[in-house]
Amino acid sequence: MRELNETLTDAVLDPILARDPAGPRITYYDDATGARIELSALTLANWAAKTANMIRDEFGLSSGARVAVLLPAHWQTAAVLLGCWWAGVEVVLHADPDAELALVTADRIDEADGIAEVAALSLDPMGMPVRDLPIGVTDYATSVRVHGDQFHPRGIGCALDGTSVSAVLDEARKSAARQGFTAEDRVLSTAAWDTPAELVDGLVAVLAVGASLVQVANPDPAAQERRITSERVTAQRR
Repeated sequence: MRELNETLTDAVLDPILARDPAGPRITYYDDATGARIELSALTLANWAAKTANMIRDEFGLSSGARVAVLLPAHWQTAAVLLGCWWAGVEVVLHADPDAELALVTADRIDEADGIAEVAALSLDPMGMPVRDLPIGVTDYATSVRVHGDQFHPRGIGCALDGTSVSAVLDEARKSAARQGFTAEDRVLSTAAWDTPAELVDGLVAVLAVGASLVQVANPDPAAQERRITSERVTAQRR
């Protein structure tokens, strides 16, 4: 398979940004807290650019480095992943001792033991920092906001767990076809992104065909039908 001469983020975001930069791209609910956050493609790209700049400038990583992402299915996780891919680094979804950076929730910091650099995310909807971090652990929310919201890729490495950009993109498009997603869809999902297959099916496939995602954490079954109507859901993650 011929490798694409672009990052995975460019491949999935560029068509969306050209077609519909302001429309809702990821709508995130947490039914346990009542939180609802909605991001346009442009806002998602800005967060991803800040993350990519942080990876390159603050942590000094270059294309081909490995980054462990130990985060749940969340809008900030989407921004982190797209930022990693824009920076040309390879994402792994486990605590890989060969990783040079780990991006984790506060309750998973111990899993990153032995990884040189660790940044923790609070996942707070108001962008609050993680409290009482151990010495040497970077607070993502504090650090990322000072970085630029434009990014210019300089190199391309593997995208996901040793898999090339073109192979991940090809699998995402096959997954979208299998699940019946099109660019016109609003896709409702409660699925995790804990494995490469889950991540491709639940996030990359949606973005790869230009659809938008309604991702729900801690789903309340009683709210499902109302949400399908209010969010104009047209497809569900299978």
